[in-house]
Amino acid sequence: MPSPSLRLAVVGGGAAGLAAAREFRREGHSPVVFERAAAVGGTWLYAAPAAADPLGAAATHSSLYASLRTNLPREVMGFIDFPFVAGAGSADPRRFPGHEEVLRYLEEFASRFDLYGLVRFETEVVRVRRDGDRRWTVTSRKLGEKGKRDEEEVYDAVVVCNGHYTEPRIAHIPGVDAWPGKQMHSHNYRVPEPFHDQVVIIIGASASAVDISRDIASVAKEVHIAVRSAPAYTCKKQPGYENMWLHSMIDRAQEDGSVVFQDGNSVIADVIMHCTGYLYGFPFLGDDSTITVDDNCVDPLYKHVFPPELAPHLSFIGLPWKVIPFPLFELQSKWIAGVLSGRIKLPSKEEMMEDVKDLHSKLEACGWPKRYAHNLSNYQFEYDDWLAEQCGHPPIEQWRKLMYAANQKNKAALPESYRDEWDDDNILAEAKEDFKNYL
Repeated sequence: MPSPSLRLAVVGGGAAGLAAAREFRREGHSPVVFERAAAVGGTWLYAAPAAADPLGAAATHSSLYASLRTNLPREVMGFIDFPFVAGAGSADPRRFPGHEEVLRYLEEFASRFDLYGLVRFETEVVRVRRDGDRRWTVTSRKLGEKGKRDEEEVYDAVVVCNGHYTEPRIAHIPGVDAWPGKQMHSHNYRVPEPFHDQVVIIIGASASAVDISRDIASVAKEVHIAVRSAPAYTCKKQPGYENMWLHSMIDRAQEDGSVVFQDGNSVIADVIMHCTGYLYGFPFLGDDSTITVDDNCVDPLYKHVFPPELAPHLSFIGLPWKVIPFPLFELQSKWIAGVLSGRIKLPSKEEMMEDVKDLHSKLEACGWPKRYAHNLSNYQFEYDDWLAEQCGHPPIEQWRKLMYAANQKNKAALPESYRDEWDDDNILAEAKEDFKNYL
């Protein structure tokens, strides 16, 4: 007996939302994708900064900076059955392309699978609330149309794909309120020119912190990187740079314009740049969603996707970090699609809650804070393969796992040049052979 077709609200038209829309329609459901921007792409849509608050996210949709290149090879990045190859129309055929090429790929994905007709552009989801035991009322608003009333519609399920690169996380710095310099978050960084001949402090050790510090060093007088994980005595000049130093974390900022590091050194700085990551935020969800965000942990969620109390009628795609995103989105989407149609069975509510408790027990046993709950760096492929098994899908390709590991090793050995120098041609050949099944 065929499963019923469900009407699904997908919040977000980035890579996760597009993957979800495709898989839901393949499963026979009827998805509607709500996207605030005028185009697909989500975090891969480049926009000039427009936020009045340089520490905030008020009017800036994306966190991209102009010079951004991927930190994964394109072969690894792509969806499983839609290879990210440099096509005839590609303006950037590099293995580690710029953000424009990733957006082109996502636009091509949306076109190939006829997804544009499913997306309501420039439409914001204002509120999602439960309507009985199994349905949801979604309130949306068309942006830019003054006087138009909010629209309410009922859906069988809601799938949240709104990403986690829009609400900046700000480091706590004692004394910073009296410090006369400028603070900003990397969310609002685009180009280095405004920092010409300035002394800039970068807080963080993420990929964006590394890229932005090098970008700014090309024009700044000095760049000082403050890293929480660095030993307290750290203060050293970075190899290959005459104007860049690595420090331990900031101890305090002072009224005279100086910033003092835990290593005892201090500098008179013009700017503090917070490259400190982002917070999960779901402003459209109310208390009836049953989830909370505490120390950047979205809880309770079974396998980072389903709130046990409301599964499968509320779900989340794309929360894990330190992962290869697109294949993970694809597998999560396949799983949700199958569960919604009844083809794939979930454990009982009690069993799902027990699994959530086990995850927190493991974090506690390792001494990790709750904010690491969605960090899958050490077991992303175990998670991907578990999802694949649930869906009756083959595990993640061995070449993809090997290429990812080779890239991590190469990045550690050649942090300045790994995007342009590599030694994995044998794995690359295997990937290209696999791509013939889809091209």
